[in-house]
Amino acid sequence: MYDQLQSMEDRYEELGELLSDPEVVTDTQRFMRLSKEEASIRETVETYRRYKEVVEGIADTEELLGESLEADMAEMAKEELSDLKKEKEVLEEEIKILLLPKDPNDDKNIIMEIRGAAGGDEAALFAGDLFNMYQRYAEAQGWKTEVMDANVTGIGGYKEVIMMISGDSVFSKLKYESGAHRVQRVPSTESQGRIHTSTATVVIMPEAEEVEIDIAEKDIRTDIYHASGAGGQHVNKTASAVRLTHIPTGVVVAMQDERSQLKNREKAMKVLRARVYDKISQEAQSEYDASRKSAVGTGDRSERIRTYNFPQNRVTDHRIGLTIQKLDQILTGKLDEIIDALILFDQTKKLEELQNG
Repeated sequence: MYDQLQSMEDRYEELGELLSDPEVVTDTQRFMRLSKEEASIRETVETYRRYKEVVEGIADTEELLGESLEADMAEMAKEELSDLKKEKEVLEEEIKILLLPKDPNDDKNIIMEIRGAAGGDEAALFAGDLFNMYQRYAEAQGWKTEVMDANVTGIGGYKEVIMMISGDSVFSKLKYESGAHRVQRVPSTESQGRIHTSTATVVIMPEAEEVEIDIAEKDIRTDIYHASGAGGQHVNKTASAVRLTHIPTGVVVAMQDERSQLKNREKAMKVLRARVYDKISQEAQSEYDASRKSAVGTGDRSERIRTYNFPQNRVTDHRIGLTIQKLDQILTGKLDEIIDALILFDQTKKLEELQNG
């Protein structure tokens, strides 16, 4: 492990020199690639450097205690030694987690699809609540959101909404959100005050670059049609809506959000690329059942992952048995407590797997 850390520190120093080289600075693509590599190992290297300082501090303090010291000096040295040994243990655990194999998609932007599922209008309204929740969470993280397509219902919910979220390590935090989200509440249309249960589904897909997935033009069937809004009225008179079908996989994307056919096609291609990449990744992952079971939220997307109970102001994540009585705060985008718990659970499982074989 320490050989790996030392070679990582050597590479970090090498990257620092390369990034100040005028030749590298003028080569934008290379500079960005090396900057990204440096950023990806910075935390591990800084933790390792602190670990080395602590180990050295322990050795120096133990040597000092071997000498004849006055009582108060010896007491101070013992306290310092105890603190350093505790810090060493903490740093060792942190390093183990930092050295866990990283998901290659963790640094990517995402395409998020939210759909109202069981429950009619109430499910569509809940899909809207989830959409607002994720938008606010993204805003708090300093990420950028862009609605790519939306199918709005007459009462203000969403049958479907597709959003792109761009920023630093978006997939690493939101990848656990895929699945069925269940809501329990009294709908505004319910006169008897009875609690209804509805569901909405969330799908998180990493943005796929053209270099990662090559979709040949001959494999795409394009249909152009008139865009229509809620209730079927025409949004515009030109045929600007685009439907793309990827023939080899059967993946279909329809886009009508923009008035320009070209812009709709551009957006549709982004979503198509992400869906095809996601489909291939999901199929490959299903071959590794053991790793699939250990990971959180990367399995069956019809799985009910979370319940939002309004009468009790309660959110429960069923995968990790976490219950929080802060539904009102969570819906305003304060998701950190849930997301941090999911990340910790996933890391713990992976550490156990490494230790067991």
